[in-house]
Amino acid sequence: MAAKEFIVAIELGSSKITGVAGRKNSDGSITILAEAKEDSSSFINRGTVYKVPQTIKGINDILTKLKQKLKQDISKVYVGIGGQSIHSVRNQIIEEFDEETRVTSEMIDQMWDKNRETVYQDQMITTAIPQEYRVDNNLEVDPEGIQCSRLEGNFLNILCREKFFSTLTQCFKEAKVPVVDTYLSPLPLADSVLTDNEKNSGCVLVDIGAGTTTVSVYYKNILRHLAVIPLGGNNITKDISSLKVDESAAEKLKFKYGNAYADENEIDEEILYEIDSERSVKSTEFIRIVEGRLREIIENVWHQVPSDYAEKLLAGLILTGGVSNMKNIDQAFREYTPMKKVRIAKFVTQSIYSNAPDVPARDGTMNTVLGILAKGDENCAGAEINAQEDLFNDPKVEEQEQEPPLSQAKEPTRTTGGVISAPPVHPSDQEQSKTDETKGKESKEQNKSFGHKLKKFFDSMLKEDE
Repeated sequence: MAAKEFIVAIELGSSKITGVAGRKNSDGSITILAEAKEDSSSFINRGTVYKVPQTIKGINDILTKLKQKLKQDISKVYVGIGGQSIHSVRNQIIEEFDEETRVTSEMIDQMWDKNRETVYQDQMITTAIPQEYRVDNNLEVDPEGIQCSRLEGNFLNILCREKFFSTLTQCFKEAKVPVVDTYLSPLPLADSVLTDNEKNSGCVLVDIGAGTTTVSVYYKNILRHLAVIPLGGNNITKDISSLKVDESAAEKLKFKYGNAYADENEIDEEILYEIDSERSVKSTEFIRIVEGRLREIIENVWHQVPSDYAEKLLAGLILTGGVSNMKNIDQAFREYTPMKKVRIAKFVTQSIYSNAPDVPARDGTMNTVLGILAKGDENCAGAEINAQEDLFNDPKVEEQEQEPPLSQAKEPTRTTGGVISAPPVHPSDQEQSKTDETKGKESKEQNKSFGHKLKKFFDSMLKEDE
């Protein structure tokens, strides 16, 4: 990638819109050149846009901040979306033959087409993920060339409400932001925090965000189920605000005192938690509030795991998102689900360089947008805003490229250039049998129908305006 090229990714979340600009290096690592955040809690609810003008302003504010830091215009972006309307359904397409017939690629393509033509009321297929094909009585990942009298294609269709799609389209159209590609956020997130071994052995990825909790079930390297639960960290905050504190203070108290699981034998009823300079609350009452809501979220998560996979998930649970930082969250999942193997993914598996303060925080909140960025392969750079100031020859950026990336450094260090490098969250994060390039192609193939449809629509709208 040329020196002045970069990729831009934007994630629309329930608590904030996040944007990052980064450059892919020749060794496969990524250098973050700029990042920006905007509070979205007043116009995006549970991942769904409900105030269009404010969302448009939020998108434009993100781009303005990134441009100022980059000293360069942005010509287009990659977008990641989630939201409570997104969920998966299984679908079967069956072909029976009068005599044994050899399966051809054309037959498989026809099954794909028939699956895409399936109609769901008020909903659209964003992504179709093939499961195993049943060839007579045998399951095959690739049935081409096999003789059979009955062929069954199994697909996992990921749906979203058509209104959700049209509102999102309207926001980017009016913001006049060309979109290169659109990803369902749980997919690039999984590619960036799960190892190949975890996907193959079977696991549940749980992303606990502000407004929603997303559950993705993988087995034999295939996504088997996807659901978005309309519960998240905001629900805990609102419960704490019942102690007669405003939500901003409740949010701080949540992470200061919050405990996802407390052993009853260790709870001291005499301990008081200070709410403000004049008031306190019994620790037992506070713990009851937080634990009660978290238990509800956890039980809903486990309810989403299909029964036919529940006992096959040898890699266990992988937690990420802002709420995964809460004390004893892993222990809470062990107590309230049958899964005893729990890992917290606080950072992505890609090698990342950054001097942006929020990226090295390793708190799980940047994982999704970094995953979206890692999928991008088109230059998003526009014209230079100030030709005399060359950001890309900044000695700080050059210096940080000599430091070990965030996902590889052995000890936390701070360089003179301000780059913070931290140790890996989990040793298995380095187990990658596929290159990032191969994973990117696979994910892009899965998402191309949705992303390209959205891009085509955006482009046509922009041409009409011109």
